[in-house]
Amino acid sequence: MGMPRPLLLAVALMAATAVVVVDGQLFPTFYDATCPVLPSVVRRGMAQAVQKEARMAASILRLFFHDCFVNGCDASILLDDTANFTGEKNAGPNANSLRGYEVIDAIKAQVEASCKATVSCADIVALAARDAVSLLGGPSWTVQLGRRDGQTANQNAANTNLPPPDATLSDLLTRFSAKGLDARDLTALSGAHTVGWARCTTFRAHIYNDTAVDGAFAAQVRGKSCPSAGGDGNLAPLELRAPAAFDNGYFKDLVARRVLLRSDQELYGSGAGDGTTDALVRAYAANATLFAADFAAAMVRLGRLALTGKSGEVRINCRRVNS
Repeated sequence: MGMPRPLLLAVALMAATAVVVVDGQLFPTFYDATCPVLPSVVRRGMAQAVQKEARMAASILRLFFHDCFVNGCDASILLDDTANFTGEKNAGPNANSLRGYEVIDAIKAQVEASCKATVSCADIVALAARDAVSLLGGPSWTVQLGRRDGQTANQNAANTNLPPPDATLSDLLTRFSAKGLDARDLTALSGAHTVGWARCTTFRAHIYNDTAVDGAFAAQVRGKSCPSAGGDGNLAPLELRAPAAFDNGYFKDLVARRVLLRSDQELYGSGAGDGTTDALVRAYAANATLFAADFAAAMVRLGRLALTGKSGEVRINCRRVNS
């Protein structure tokens, strides 16, 4: 009999990173006494941002992923470069594509106005990601709180830890396992690609050179969004049916081989692994409720990668460490 999942998570985290959290160190009522307005302030800020631009919801969700995969969910992704400091914003997977920093800045300013030096930027990002999903019609979940903000960043880890758009299934499973996440977490979290957009440079090779893609779909994307040369920054929705709705359409597209990223298609029909992700993709394509539940649970597990207690700090400005 295998280890219980929470214990397996803890063991994997200890093996992969110094950022380890016991469940009891994060809890949803962390700010109930010190900043009771926090949930409403974050929700209002996200609602305003998404009303202005629906795409921003996917951007904030991606911001959370890219933060958590490098040194845990410590808001290190938000730190600006300085003369003496190189942050993660200009790492390969982030430069010219990661966005939403100003949304977090605005929410943080509102939180600071009510609860000075109390709420970490990391917790704001975690709450904002949850609200981003629910505002697009996706599931909600109880966010565990009590994260602390990192006092450093790691551009090299951002370049090496974040999965590239051409990652194989084996590579994806290895990267997620290093964070204490399994094949079910990988498949469910990949469902975030039911919203958002991708740049031509990230999917050109897939739609031009890969046999694991529907021909009509590839031709459509080539003609509309991605020429064989040039147009690297052209955008296309990751899920063509309803790119602003958080649903299970992404998994239906995987089955039909109508996705932009090779790393996404690896989850289904790649012939790699033991078929676990294939079965999960079929299950999520057929059952939106199952996908929603598994996605929410995986987001909670991902969010446990954190600094807590006296580690780190609560930044006053999310873009720089406290002086």
